[in-house]
Amino acid sequence: MTGEPRPIGGEARRALEQELADLRAERATVAATLGDSDSPGDAADQADELQRANQLERLDARITRITERLRESADAGPPSTDAVGVGSTVTVRFTDGTVETVQISEMAEGRAQTLVTADSPLGRALLGRRAGDTVEYDAPGGRSTVSVLSLGDPREGT
Repeated sequence: MTGEPRPIGGEARRALEQELADLRAERATVAATLGDSDSPGDAADQADELQRANQLERLDARITRITERLRESADAGPPSTDAVGVGSTVTVRFTDGTVETVQISEMAEGRAQTLVTADSPLGRALLGRRAGDTVEYDAPGGRSTVSVLSLGDPREGT
C-alpha cells in the first residue's frame, strides 16, 4: 500500500479480519494436499501439484495485502469525525425521509449491507463533507440528494 495510512471503520475491519481467517484456513487445507514425496508421479499429478502451488501463491499474496491493510489502518488510528473519509461512519437522510447509517469503505463487501464504497456515486458525493451538508449525486435512478446528519457511529455514544 502506498501513501499515508488510511483509517478503516469497524465493519470493514471485521470483514477483512473474517476474510483473512477464511484465507488462512483455505491456505492450510491447500498446503496439506501438497505432496512431499520424492516420487515424480505422472504428468497429471505434476500438473495438479503445480496448480495447488499457484493457488498457494495467490492465497499468500491476498493474505499479505489484507495483513498490510489492517496494519496500515491501525497506524492511521480511528476515522475522522470532522469530515467524511474512508472508514467514516455517516448518518444520512435521503429526500424521501429515510435515515441510514452507512460506512464509507474502500472496497465492496457482499455481506455488509451498510458499506458504501468510496468510488460509488454516493461515496464520492459524501467524501470531504461535514455534518449539516446536503449534496446531490447521480444515482442509478437519476439525480438524488442526501443530507449528512452526523459522523461517527451512533452506537458509540451508548
